[in-house]
Amino acid sequence: MLKNHVKAKIQKGETVHGIFCSIPHPLVVEMIGHAGYDFIIIDTEHASINPETVENMIRAAEVVGLTPFVRVSENHEGPILRALDAGAKGVVVPHIRSKEDAQKAVFSSRYYPHGNRSLNGGRPARFGKGDLTTYIEEANEEIMVILMIEDVEGIECLEDILSVKGVDMILEGAADLSQSYGIPWQTQSEQVKKGIQTIYEKTVQYDVPFCAIPRSADDETAWREKGVAALIMGDDRGLFFRTMRDRLAQKEVLS
Repeated sequence: MLKNHVKAKIQKGETVHGIFCSIPHPLVVEMIGHAGYDFIIIDTEHASINPETVENMIRAAEVVGLTPFVRVSENHEGPILRALDAGAKGVVVPHIRSKEDAQKAVFSSRYYPHGNRSLNGGRPARFGKGDLTTYIEEANEEIMVILMIEDVEGIECLEDILSVKGVDMILEGAADLSQSYGIPWQTQSEQVKKGIQTIYEKTVQYDVPFCAIPRSADDETAWREKGVAALIMGDDRGLFFRTMRDRLAQKEVLS
């Protein structure tokens, strides 16, 4: 049976933890899984990862008990279909600005009667080992559609977006939101923080799970106190870089 453990935990009121995975290698995925995270988001929007590698990274996630999601490059049925047919348990769709954008993402991710995802009997369906109509039902139930709100237009249309049936989670995007406000990379500015808070409050109003990206220890504490559904604890490249940089800075002390 196709089971989405992250979705199950969120439905039980638990907070799940994930990482953006931009380094195109299954070994990194295994490390993240053994470190105890719940999910990864394989980033095909900002990282050069070919489809075969994405599929192998998903396999690695399955081995270590991680729930694999893929951030697609655009809100289009092609990238969404390839990610799901590779075995992703959901897609993260960037730059959702309208109700129509949200409907398009859901429609591309679900099979009939909730969408028009192209039928395929590949690896997620165990190559037809089981009943394919049963797989369709399981996929429609378990696959998550995660929408990124990272533009002023998205915040302005958020109530319409949240009204779309089939939206499983909202992920904030403070970086691009800062640019949308005309203040690139000022993710800790009051304007950006107010925008993110508005997104969160609307998700609570519509009972849609919210995923935050803490950018400081205080951020993390505040989001945990709010009881958000999910936290993304960074990007593998950034985590590795800072660890290597800090280790080098310690060389004189350690010597």
